[in-house]
Amino acid sequence: MPSDDAARLGALYDAHATPIWRYVVHLTGDHAAADDVVQETLLRAWRTPHILAEDPESTRSWMYTVARHLVVDEARSARRRREIPVEEPPESAVRDATDAIFDAMLIEEALAGLSDAHRDVVVRAYYGGLTVAEIADELTVPEGTVKSRLHYGLRALRLGLQEKGVTR
Repeated sequence: MPSDDAARLGALYDAHATPIWRYVVHLTGDHAAADDVVQETLLRAWRTPHILAEDPESTRSWMYTVARHLVVDEARSARRRREIPVEEPPESAVRDATDAIFDAMLIEEALAGLSDAHRDVVVRAYYGGLTVAEIADELTVPEGTVKSRLHYGLRALRLGLQEKGVTR
């Protein structure tokens, strides 16, 4: 059975692909797009068995209509309206350090607004990568105190950044 399907698909291609391709090239002027439209048209014909059962002229008329609809749909698509063809692809963008510098300056200013105890805990936790237990050992304070300072320090830091207009 699969070889029968392959033979029917080959016959469909042989009978209709070239005229449909010429028609689409006439409409679009684009050989690559014509290949895609012909492929989609043949696929739709293949998926519509009652079309294949009709006489070849009716089948070809149906395929011309489908191809025209595909060309019109592509012309109207949002992708086509937004694409601008260029000769060479643009160079990839390289992020500069400007945003990172401004972020660091904002954070530095906000950290300066914290009390020494809160700033010390926040810096050790987030920039030093220390755990609550490690910070408590270094500062010789209970872990609960470190957690409390970290909580209130981060809250004050967030408020300080919001006052400077940082919303993220």
